[in-house]
Amino acid sequence: MDQQYTNLRRNVSLLGECLGATIEHALGSDLLEKVEQIRHLAKASRSGDHQAREALINTLKALSNEELLPVCRAFNHFLNLANVAEQYHTTSKAGSPEGAFETIENTIKDLADRVAKEECSQEDAIQALSTLQIELVLTAHPTEVTRRTIISKHVELSDCLKELESLECTGVERDTILARIAQLICQAWHTNEIRDKRPTPLEEAKWGFAVVENSLWHAIPQFVGELGKMAQQYLGIQLPQSFSPVKLASWMGGDRDGNPNVTATVTQSVLDHGRWMALDLYYRDLDKLSAELSMSGANKVLLAQTGETSEPYRALLKNLKLEVRETIDFLESKIKGTPTSCRDKIKFTAQLREPLLVCFNSLNELGMEVVANGLLLDVLRRLNCFGVNLCQLDIRQDSARHTEVLSELTRYLGVGDYAQWSEQDKQAFLLSELSSRRPIIPKHWRPNESVKEVIDTFDVIAQQDSAALGIYIISMAQYASDVLAVQLLLKESGVGFNFPVAPLFETLDDLNRADKVMTELFSSSWYKGHLSHQQYVMIGYSDSAKDAGMMAAGWAQYRAMESLIELGDKHGIKMKLFHGRGGTIGRGGAPARQALRSQPPGSLKHGLRVTEQGEMIRFKFGLSPVAIQSLSLYASAIIENNLFPPPKPKSQWREAMDMLSEASCERYRQYVRNTPDFVSYFRSATPEIELAKLPLGSRPAKRNPKGGIESLRAIPWIFAWSQNRLMLPAWLGANEGIKAVLNLGGESLIEEMSELWPFFRTRIEMLEMVFCKADLWLTEYYDERLVPKELQIIGEKLRSELKETMDEVLRLAPKGSLLSAQPWIKESIALRNPYTDPLNLLQVELLKRTRASDDQNLDSALMITMMGIAAGLRNTG
Repeated sequence: MDQQYTNLRRNVSLLGECLGATIEHALGSDLLEKVEQIRHLAKASRSGDHQAREALINTLKALSNEELLPVCRAFNHFLNLANVAEQYHTTSKAGSPEGAFETIENTIKDLADRVAKEECSQEDAIQALSTLQIELVLTAHPTEVTRRTIISKHVELSDCLKELESLECTGVERDTILARIAQLICQAWHTNEIRDKRPTPLEEAKWGFAVVENSLWHAIPQFVGELGKMAQQYLGIQLPQSFSPVKLASWMGGDRDGNPNVTATVTQSVLDHGRWMALDLYYRDLDKLSAELSMSGANKVLLAQTGETSEPYRALLKNLKLEVRETIDFLESKIKGTPTSCRDKIKFTAQLREPLLVCFNSLNELGMEVVANGLLLDVLRRLNCFGVNLCQLDIRQDSARHTEVLSELTRYLGVGDYAQWSEQDKQAFLLSELSSRRPIIPKHWRPNESVKEVIDTFDVIAQQDSAALGIYIISMAQYASDVLAVQLLLKESGVGFNFPVAPLFETLDDLNRADKVMTELFSSSWYKGHLSHQQYVMIGYSDSAKDAGMMAAGWAQYRAMESLIELGDKHGIKMKLFHGRGGTIGRGGAPARQALRSQPPGSLKHGLRVTEQGEMIRFKFGLSPVAIQSLSLYASAIIENNLFPPPKPKSQWREAMDMLSEASCERYRQYVRNTPDFVSYFRSATPEIELAKLPLGSRPAKRNPKGGIESLRAIPWIFAWSQNRLMLPAWLGANEGIKAVLNLGGESLIEEMSELWPFFRTRIEMLEMVFCKADLWLTEYYDERLVPKELQIIGEKLRSELKETMDEVLRLAPKGSLLSAQPWIKESIALRNPYTDPLNLLQVELLKRTRASDDQNLDSALMITMMGIAAGLRNTG
């Protein structure tokens, strides 16, 4: 086992030594010795040496205010470098030793083997492959704590590690690479890791665009090409040039739910920036193509467009480049607000695709397939995926804001207050107006600013090409009228295309009512006729888990998906489920294969649409090789689920989950809602209040700034509990739920469900993952130092329950489950613990001091501990 991780440990040591040299040069040998002493004590403490633990605590307590910041920075940088080494290792020649990462070749080869064994037909395999659809939705949830400038240095460090592994790397070349590594680490150390201020929504969007430019722009054509190659090699099928299994969307600049910083003006600016960047990237590709396509032979179609010329391909590309360049200049002037004589020429993907297809077909016709299938095919694949907008922009808004618009409008018209009407009356009014040809919004109506902003957003939607937009998501959707209200506002704004509208069912009650809401909508002849046989529904993971606990939320999500799939089939409507997952367990996160395998049968037959948020975008898609692996994992899971669906749960399993859900939810809410002083305990034991100081994202931490715990967003709720290592939202209530199942059918029922039902097995595996990151002694230390004596009893009870839950789950966990089957995960966590533990202890010390004083240096150090712990735990929000 140790040998399997040699390369990883060697790279971690190499990067750590370079960082040590940088620290010593910048701050002196005394500080480096102190950092090394702390690291060694942390390692000994983690291995069970109680004397080392006491020495570690005392050493950190004794640090002066001036020493705290550089020590925190040192451990934060160590963790980031460990993550660089680990991320690289998963794509290196040594690779992930357990084969935890899928390749598309493995998937297609396995599929061909199963066809040969007659486990599925060739026709079914081809259908599953040719209809494969992965929609990734990049979101700017505020858990990405690393600045873009630091990320770019980490990407180059990964490239350096790759070069070092090369067999051709000679002594001189090796010295050059090592020097570059030292430079990059020194640059990162001397760069302020904390943003001066919160990013704007536009800056968040640019961060997302940078991920596309640096990674996905290269990874997606490569992934599609590999998929096509493997399909031909193992299944004997030729996928068409138009085959486009990956689509990209974004919420950055479109998600206005509780974020007053996302305005109609911002949304338009983000759309302009996206097209500007896409065209700039295509211009670079066209430049390279012009250099490559020097051939003279061309078919009649190409020559008809270029006339008689010795280099027809270059002639066509020259004109295309001029149009792209003029559009780039136009957009640049529009973004800067400066006048220009340039025209907006390239607005539609077809304007680029059609001339490039002429070149592609001509090359193939004249026997130059090898040229056609090079960069030119890659550009066509990019156009299939990214279009000319880079990624489609989703629009998200809270249902209450739409109600506010209609309420003010109906009062102005003198027909009453829409907000006070019954659901039946709301639906009747909305359907009547949707069927009417006359406008309902008076020309001279002057609504308040809040209402005007919502209407302005719909006006921006109306001005776009439909290809620039993804879907419209309604947060906190509770009733059919919430969906009809958006449809009316789209109609009134003159939106000339069918813009898909997706209700987002978030809380436990909303998930349970999803089937009823959609049934009411489908009973409307107007609505059903408007749909074009396709309906998006978004399943919320964050707020449902915050509302009811992870176990109850998971079962509610499963049942909601099940009923929606059935309802869609009944009405002949493609039900496209959109998963609002986060990276962390408490927000629906799990390894991709396990997460998708645990969904109901049929839930992926119309493709996968899933949010990728915050730091998980970087971990899963920040490097091209890692992005290809992630896409391969998704593809593998979707194909497997559609061809070999998981079993439908037996009636006894359903009964068990009903009982588990009810018992776990009751236990969860007993603490979170009904324990006196629970909120006070939460705010003492975690850095929840201080978290607001960390300039993570453009969105406020609360939907209502004056609200209490109920208004806190799910992300900071999870983030705060992960910081003190209690990880409460991911496990609280699970033990009571498991007891209920044991009372129903004993251990044999648990074993049967674990072995035969991927949904239940995934719940157990996710708990195992949480227990590797939770830490009883650390969370107890937070309580001892930070929580008033009279509130510490709450923490004692929670730790007791956590210990009991850990023991019970590990006792019942099936052999071969996640962590026993993948020691990689344990190794990954163990690798970071000697760096994460000191940051936890430093955070306690800083919280203690900052709560007693107002020292800005201490605030900076505290923010760095939050960043470091987030880096150490990886999926924190």
